[in-house]
Formats: sequence, C-alpha cells, structure tokens
Amino acid sequence: MATTRIAHADWEGSLTEGAGRVSLDSSGIGTFDVTWSARSEEANGKTSPEELIAAAHAACFSMAFSSGLAKAGTPPTALHTRVEVDFQPGEGITGVRLHVTGEVPGMDDETFRAMAEDAKQNCPVSRALAAVPISLTVG
Repeated sequence: MATTRIAHADWEGSLTEGAGRVSLDSSGIGTFDVTWSARSEEANGKTSPEELIAAAHAACFSMAFSSGLAKAGTPPTALHTRVEVDFQPGEGITGVRLHVTGEVPGMDDETFRAMAEDAKQNCPVSRALAAVPISLTVG
C-alpha cells in the first residue's frame, strides 16, 4: 500500500532577509526554523532543505542497506550512516556523499562494500536524487 507523508513550510519576508518554519505534519514530531543564511552560510541553530534531505537520505540508505543485509542472511548488528549534501547558491545541490560503517557478523569488507553500493543505487531517496552525483565511502 502506498503512503503519503506531509510537511509544510511558512515563509515571511524576502529570501535573504526573511525566515520560515518547516513542520513535519504526518509525524507531528517537530517544527524547525529555516533561513537563507542557514542554507548558504552557518546553520546557527536553524536548518535548511539540504540538511533535511541529508537526514532523509541517511535514514533511507540505512533502511535499504539493513534490508539487503537481512535478505542475504547477514542482518547487521549496527549501521552508522552520515550524509553530506552540498549546496551552491545560484546552482543548487551539487553533490551528495554517503559514509557508512557497520557491524555485520560473518561478512567480509568486500561483500559489505558491494552491498552498500547496491543500497546506494536502490534506496528511494538515492533514486530521487539521481540528478546529482552521489558518492559512497565505506569504513
């Protein structure tokens, strides 16, 4: 069954002088302040679309990788995924870097790397971000 998740943003003012709030409506778990400066300079306690994309990608990749490992008969004890999303003003999102480490009993490094690459290629967020380069570092 398909699901739909909902978030909304409210913005006041111009791009560079204004500010907004993003709310995660489906879960109700939070509302987050956003500003142009948090996107193009320092975060200073506010978030950006790119940070939210990084969070979504980290969660999605971890789920896809965990699923693939379990289907191969080697469920992970733990996975740690870090995602970095680059934003260039005037250009947009220019790259994504996935970094993963994990504990998978009985799995060698080469197999771990190959399965991580498969998860990178097939996680739904990776597919949605296919217009930008996505790199993967394992270890």
